[in-house]
Amino acid sequence: MPVQEAIAVEQPTHGIFSWPEQPRVKLGRTGAEPELSETEQQFQDMAHGFARDVLRPIGRQLDRMTPEQVIAPDSPYWVMRSKYNELQINPLTLSELSPKEIARINPIINEEFGWGDGGLAVSLGSGQLPAMLSLMFGKAYLLDRFSVEQVGCWAITEPDHGTDALDPSRQIFHPGGAYGKPNCVARFEGDKVVINGQKSAWVSNGPIAEVCVLYCSADTGAGPDPQRGAVILVPLNLKGVGKGKPLDKLGQRGLPQGELFFDNVELPLDHVLVGPDHFQRAVYAVHTEANMAMGAVWTGTARSAFDIAWDYAHSRKQGGVPIYRHQSVAHRLFHMYRRVEAARALVRRVTEFNTLAELPALQSAMACKVTCTQAAFDNASDAIQLLGGNGVTREYPVEKIFRDARAAMIEDGCNEILAIKGGTIMMDPDLL
Repeated sequence: MPVQEAIAVEQPTHGIFSWPEQPRVKLGRTGAEPELSETEQQFQDMAHGFARDVLRPIGRQLDRMTPEQVIAPDSPYWVMRSKYNELQINPLTLSELSPKEIARINPIINEEFGWGDGGLAVSLGSGQLPAMLSLMFGKAYLLDRFSVEQVGCWAITEPDHGTDALDPSRQIFHPGGAYGKPNCVARFEGDKVVINGQKSAWVSNGPIAEVCVLYCSADTGAGPDPQRGAVILVPLNLKGVGKGKPLDKLGQRGLPQGELFFDNVELPLDHVLVGPDHFQRAVYAVHTEANMAMGAVWTGTARSAFDIAWDYAHSRKQGGVPIYRHQSVAHRLFHMYRRVEAARALVRRVTEFNTLAELPALQSAMACKVTCTQAAFDNASDAIQLLGGNGVTREYPVEKIFRDARAAMIEDGCNEILAIKGGTIMMDPDLL
């Protein structure tokens, strides 16, 4: 019997021997990951449908409007929020799941929303922070005073203090540096707290928010202390609250951002989520949550840029063949795919660790934000290059994705400062 026939007789018909001669795996919506549970799949399908049918088309509409038009009563933005509320995806409903389920489902939802529109995904996430932090900091009674359907915001950066507002522990300060005078201060007076000052134009949802999670310096009698601040839930219909005009900016134009002003705004102490003694812990907590969410959102945006480029490479012809046949195009698409897979894997791993750990790792959350926003920007840039002249026109969405991703590398802590602080957190003082 010839050798080839003998080998063929001995080979089984399962395992690799059942594969096609040239294996070609068609991956699903979120790449090479184990099969989702029934609950996870339901949330992904719900979030993806909303991203496809609502976030993406409305995001493109809003991108071409002025900031004033975006927040106007007849704006498509409010249609988006109404349809989002119908989904009932909020901290209250998600709190009914187990911590393990939340750790799996949150990044799935945020990735799908980011695939639809990164700026609107940030708006939706910021809007839920008052409810999320009320639950996280043990003040659930505050949820009886406002609806989870109200628009929330998180105000921490100030005109003179950007990313350094996320560093009350002073881990990244130059030895000769100083924080300077705070722009916003909460003064504790007996059974009330009085707020004065300003938050910067980068407050996401600031021009439209109804309730604010305010992070600011505290004054308990010895003057303002940025290292001993306060976290306060502030209804924005109170006397003394003012709002600036919506910011006109490069990217994420569907995300309303603007200043908040506080002029002797008084609140009872039961609106204080966290006092001065635990302020640094509260910054660590919200920073960890925000950077993980940003990682998932911008993973979705990186995927969106890849999807558009992948589709285009199959349909666009140059040199008599679809451009996917050109080696440089296949090479570029592979690296775009690789970035998405790496970003997603990092976010899922870190979110599960930080959600289930007694003490979350902020440096790992920072790694998510930096890695995934960079991946979104790089993929958007590559998508523009692959589409050529079409990539820079407004007919195709990749130029918008490029602008949105560029802004993401600054918001929630600019990537350079996050890397410095993250590296400092990793330091082991005992080995120095």
